[in-house]
Amino acid sequence: MALAYQAFLKKGIDLAPLGWETNGAFIPYFCTPKGAKVLGWAGVDGIHYCTIRGFGDMIFAVSPMNVGDYVHPIARNFEDLLRLLLSCTDMAALEQCYAWDEEQYKAFLMDCPATPEQQAVLDAIRSKTSLEPMEDAFHYVKKLQAEFDLSAIPYTEDYYDEDMNPTVPKEAPQWKVTFDGSFWGHPKGQRPGKETVVNIPFDWAGRHWIIPSVYSCSKGLVVDFCMQVKFADILSFMDKWHLCADADEEQFTREQRMQMELDHPMCMDFRPILQLNGKELRFSHGCEVSYIPCLPGRSAAEAEQDSKQAIAHYQLDTAFGWVIHRFSYPWATRKKPEIKHLSVTMVQQKASIPGPHFHVEKPGDTFSFVYPEGGTEYTLTVQKYEEQVLDTSRMMEDMEHPTHYYFMSYTVTPEFSGGDLDVADCSDGDRPRPKPCPSKPFEPTVLNDAFVIGIIGGADGPTAIVCGQPAAQGKLGAACSSLHFDPVDRVEWRLVFHEKWYQDKTFDIQTGSMAALTKKSD
Repeated sequence: MALAYQAFLKKGIDLAPLGWETNGAFIPYFCTPKGAKVLGWAGVDGIHYCTIRGFGDMIFAVSPMNVGDYVHPIARNFEDLLRLLLSCTDMAALEQCYAWDEEQYKAFLMDCPATPEQQAVLDAIRSKTSLEPMEDAFHYVKKLQAEFDLSAIPYTEDYYDEDMNPTVPKEAPQWKVTFDGSFWGHPKGQRPGKETVVNIPFDWAGRHWIIPSVYSCSKGLVVDFCMQVKFADILSFMDKWHLCADADEEQFTREQRMQMELDHPMCMDFRPILQLNGKELRFSHGCEVSYIPCLPGRSAAEAEQDSKQAIAHYQLDTAFGWVIHRFSYPWATRKKPEIKHLSVTMVQQKASIPGPHFHVEKPGDTFSFVYPEGGTEYTLTVQKYEEQVLDTSRMMEDMEHPTHYYFMSYTVTPEFSGGDLDVADCSDGDRPRPKPCPSKPFEPTVLNDAFVIGIIGGADGPTAIVCGQPAAQGKLGAACSSLHFDPVDRVEWRLVFHEKWYQDKTFDIQTGSMAALTKKSD
């Protein structure tokens, strides 16, 4: 490396127009690796380029402003670096390549063509070195970075000074799982459960799953379920909904969010039921954490976030997305039983599917609709339809609550056979607002469309209140519209279907080590 670089310097080619300066003295930064030999720098943001003792001729970019992503390899040797420059023109492309996808890289090249001064330097490199541009420079750099272990880079004491480097790696917390804990913390004084590695892979609901471990605690069992998601499916979902890494769900309507939940490859509402020695165990509580591979505009550290420790502990493939569900199951007996046989039944919870919209105004009005699954035509007939006022006497006195809504009872014929059916208001209604203060009569109030009183609201919007038998059985059903401060002239209603697509399926978890699990735990 030294001979190649020194030989190049003798050719008298100044790389400064390409973003590689050498004039003046360079003062190392806190993130300059230990044993680094600085060869050049960008002249902005402290960016510099070096070799590192122990890594041969490899060239590294050091970027003090890239918090958490300070150092990356960019070329196997200086000759390759020159060939990369012949391909991409500017060191900035190589320094930033770690955070780009191919489209961003190509966009940079298109937006930043070589200036006459840069072209003169590139021509000099070709004529004096006989080097040719690197073919597929982007994938060359990406492959080099994918194969390199960044944790092997040594740093000076300054790197571990929290005043200089707020993102200094901290010692990883000890892995432990408690009955009442979560991925983010544990109750004080609660002892961790005894882990038994089972590594049970299975396929269900169109997804691949792994049960990596089971934990025996004094209060019961804790089981982690890891759902694998193809990265291509995540990207396809984001492309369909035109999402970026930091998208705000509030930009979408309630109905759009319902559809997004159906489309999202990482959304799966399920209930795992354990069978322990022939007795059913139902979970008392649970939590989940997600991992999404690095997306454009996000660093690897941001991608891992809270899931980093679980991903590492279970050695999950980071080329995939993962949703790790943790469920806690209280013992069904007074004493902790010996585990002779353990299995789990995976049960899908019904998904909410937005249906057609309709308007009605009085009893006797009808709305006909076709259920997508099966093509059967049904008719909803209004039995009662009237404006009502909500009693707010028991609500917060310092707030003014919306009170006007419509009540509707209805029947569906023939009897609905497609699962469950709800009727919901398409509008979210009005939000409670502070009552005007007498001393400040002109004080502004708050009003928006994001509130529904809980007693007549649901996750899918103001939802059906079933009177007697459910409307899905052809009997009388009822629904309330959203609440408003002022009466509304017309309500736009929406049907909501609730469907279950996947059959329950049971999988054995029992292993030879399970019998000892309860004897050695706390």
